Amino acid sequence: METLLIITAASLWGCAAGVLIPRPAYRLSVSLKEPWRSACPAGHPLTGTGNGWLGRARCTAGHTYGPSTLPVASVTAVTCALLAAATGARPELLVWLLLTPTAVLLATVDFAVHRLPDVLTLPLAAAAHVLLGVAAVLPGAGGSWTSALLGSLILSACHLALFLISRGLGFGDVKLALVLGAILGWYGWAIVLAGTFAGYLSGALYSIGLTLTGRADRTSSIPLGPCLLAGTLAGVLLGSRTC
Repeated sequence: METLLIITAASLWGCAAGVLIPRPAYRLSVSLKEPWRSACPAGHPLTGTGNGWLGRARCTAGHTYGPSTLPVASVTAVTCALLAAATGARPELLVWLLLTPTAVLLATVDFAVHRLPDVLTLPLAAAAHVLLGVAAVLPGAGGSWTSALLGSLILSACHLALFLISRGLGFGDVKLALVLGAILGWYGWAIVLAGTFAGYLSGALYSIGLTLTGRADRTSSIPLGPCLLAGTLAGVLLGSRTC
């Protein structure tokens, strides 16, 4: 009964947070040198709380914009439910639930414009380290903050090396690795390897699928961030079951 309540609460949280994702996703989905969007596609100004960043994706004239709310909210809710089912009533579950909406937002923006904005990745990395540090001192924690810190440093260093020698990796992925390494490292080195492998495997399969359907070729770039995030989710689900 307790597990069911936790899963239900996590799903409701994910759904509520997911409803708010399309607005910032629309505003952030611009190329590197463009300013964040401040008007809907029809030119109407975006208003709302938090200097226009919080609220439904609907402008003052009633027009909707950005990614569809239903799939984004559904993905966020399902992700939170999976994390709750796997993690249970351990302190790190709150960390995963707090990080999930921003992770979904990052994936949505990367899918749209192949970009992982610093305004999301760097605060997310800081939040992950601080929140996991708090979770580590609470009773019942299922991981290690020390291994999370080491995982963050080592995974980001590996991604930096790949960035320097390969054109297929963006610097945003290097900064994202600070977050992913901390999350995977919480459950140990085996999970760091498993989650990272799952991320690159999903990226390879996604690239192959695009090629086979004629939507990409060998020279096309793909948004790797969502694939790495999916691999990290798989690693967390595995790690929470085995710790």
